[in-house]
Amino acid sequence: MHTLPLFISGAEIGFILFILVMVFGADKIPDIAKGLGKGMKAVRNASNDIKSEIQRSAEKQGIDTDFTKDVRGEIDKVKEDIDDITGSVRRKF
Repeated sequence: MHTLPLFISGAEIGFILFILVMVFGADKIPDIAKGLGKGMKAVRNASNDIKSEIQRSAEKQGIDTDFTKDVRGEIDKVKEDIDDITGSVRRKF
């Protein structure tokens, strides 16, 4: 599981949430979160559409897409190896 480090503490997150409730009201926050979720889904769908279009274009032009899949597989293996190494280092601290 990959997590991005947040450079703010739990108290700061609580303060931000408090400000959000004060500004928007408790009844509006679910609507805002729902809108953000829809926006994130739209961005994800658009990026997937762009990827598939690039893939189709590459296949039409005869570009070897298996090569890119092989490279991506090797990159993923290296990432896993790095995660294994850093995971053991993190556990020691």
